Amino acid sequence: MADPKSESRSQAIAAAVILVCAGLVIYFMPTIVLWIGNYSPWLATAVGICLVMAFFAVFWLRARYQRSKGR
Repeated sequence: MADPKSESRSQAIAAAVILVCAGLVIYFMPTIVLWIGNYSPWLATAVGICLVMAFFAVFWLRARYQRSKGR
């Protein structure tokens, strides 16, 4: 069985990495959506929605993984 302190640290690092990546995506999202909007406003809307949904999807997938491991 893994050390609880080590497991907690691993979870904290994983959460920090996810939040940093999400922060970068959200920071650059207006630039990305405006650039794509030059080609198609509908595509820009779809990309914006996908980027926001991806933030929640990562946490949903992580929760499923944690649940399957019985944690």
